[in-house]
Order: sequence, then structure tokens, then C-alpha cells
Amino acid sequence: MQEPGFWDEQEQAAVLAAEHARTRKRLDALGDLQRELAELEGLAELLHEDSSLEAELHESLDSLQRALEGLEEERLFTGSYDAGDALVSVNAGAGGTDAQDWAEMVLRMEMRWAQGRGFALELLEVSAGEEAGIKSATFRACGENAYGLFRAERGVHRLVRLSPFDSAHRRHTSFAGVEVAPVVAGEVDVEIDEDDLQVDTYRASGAGGQHVNKTDSAVRITHRPTGIVVQCQNERSQSSNRLTAMTMLRAKLLERREREREEEIARERGEAQRVDFGSQIRSYVLHPYALVKDHRTGVEVGDVQRVLDGDLDPFVRAYLLAQAGAAGREAAQIKRG
Repeated sequence: MQEPGFWDEQEQAAVLAAEHARTRKRLDALGDLQRELAELEGLAELLHEDSSLEAELHESLDSLQRALEGLEEERLFTGSYDAGDALVSVNAGAGGTDAQDWAEMVLRMEMRWAQGRGFALELLEVSAGEEAGIKSATFRACGENAYGLFRAERGVHRLVRLSPFDSAHRRHTSFAGVEVAPVVAGEVDVEIDEDDLQVDTYRASGAGGQHVNKTDSAVRITHRPTGIVVQCQNERSQSSNRLTAMTMLRAKLLERREREREEEIARERGEAQRVDFGSQIRSYVLHPYALVKDHRTGVEVGDVQRVLDGDLDPFVRAYLLAQAGAAGREAAQIKRG
């Protein structure tokens, strides 16, 4: 970074500077842990002479454990795009009005979790439901490891509850899908033929409040070969919305390519293929009992409202640890082979 001409290529230099900052942050955290550990060892020796230090020792141990868990989380992000921003889309599935209401609840849950993580959020598009909730919405989460974390939320989320939209107040099951794509800085090696695009403009409306301008500058782009649809309505001009929509399309095409590559590798190994968007990753049951269960890891939480308010860390962490464990076992098998 101190070489002459480093900043001549500003975009490439910015990427390298960000990587340097992330690495320095991890090294500083490791140094802090080592110092805390040395202090704890000294405190443990003093405990033999003064038992009143026991409470302080336990408090310091708890603090060290939390810091260690945070540093351990860093090693879970090994993917090419894990460190970058994420493009998150929520879509209502089967279930009519209940599903659209559920999709809005999932959107709120995901955004509250992202805010708790300190991510900057930009709501790009919201399509309101006919009676309640939303049909779809897309937001961008900006921050360190945003994509790596949000990958754990990709898939179908299932809700079981007594429907507030059913006059007989019967139990209904609703589904909402979460799609996650990486936002990559600079040029991405994704070819898009303009002839493959259908571009429509419309008036921004529906949910979103002050985040969405009520103008006719909204843009919807359909990529005919894949059927991928992206929309943007948060910018003031149609050209700005189109540029953002094209960035979204490249991100989704990139994610699709990566997913197809993973599925091809799985087929070659003879493993069952993952169908991320079509798989039910988690159930949220409000009736006849209260429970949230992640079907991939078996993690269960009885306080459903806490989860709906954005406390997703137990599920995300368990999923990332499980993925890292699977990758570690695979590496060990390759080494033995």
C-alpha cells in the first residue's frame, strides 16, 4: 500500500485497503485475546491466596469466551464473496394473504437482525400484497461478512399459526422464500446480452414508507433465459434505478452460477443435491405450541417472538459451524487420500 502509484487504480486499491483493514482488525483481536489470557493466568494463581477474586475470574473468563467466539466466527467465512455485501430478497410463497403477511414479517425479522449486526441497510424494492403484507422485497446489507452471514438464511421459511385473515380463525401454514446474492465490487465476469432483457417501468407504490419514492421511475428487468426478475424503485431517476437493477441482476446471476457449480460438485461426489430455494430450512410454529426449529441443524428456540424480532444468531452460528465442520471433514478425507 506504500508503493508509489498504489492509488492510481482506485477501485483495485480500495479493495486491497479493505482487505488490509479486515486483516489488521483480526490480528488486533488476536493480540487482545493473548493479553487477556496472560492476565487470567496471573489472576488464577492469585486465587489460591485470595478466594474473593473468584467472581472477578469468572467474569473475565466469560468475557474472554465471548471474544473468542467472535474471533472464531471470522474463520467460518472462507467463500470468495463472504466478506462482502449481500443482496437479500424475500418473496411470498404458497398461502395467499397469509403468505404475504408472513413475507413482511420475515422481511422485518431479517432487517432487524442485520441492524443488530451493525449493517447499513438500503431497501431497494417493495411490492405490496393485495390485502396485507408484501409480495416481494429486496434490500442490500452493507458490512463486513454480510454475504457470509446471510447465506445461512437462504431458503424457505415456514409459518404455522391461527390465521388473522380467516374468519373461522383456523390454523394455516404459510411460506416465504429468502434469496441471497453477493454484491461484488468492480467488474464481474457475468455476461448479459441486452437482447435477453425485458425492461419495464412502473410507478413505485406499496409498502416502504419514506424509503420508497412515489414516482413512475421504478424499473423491473426480466432476464428471459433464467427467468430472474429484479426491481428497483428507491432512486429518484429511471436511469439510476436501471443501473441499480442491473447490479442486482449481475449479483443474482453470479449466485446462480455458484450454486450450480456446488450442485455439480455434489453430483460428482454422489451426494444428495441441495435445492436451496426449494428447501424448507426453518419452521416457526405459533399454534398449537410455540417453537422455532431449524431443520438443517436441529437448533430449537421456544421464544418465537424473540426470533421474529431479529434474534437469529443461534441459528446462523449453528449453520455456519456445521458447514465449516463438513468442509473440515472433506479436507481431512482428501489429505488422507
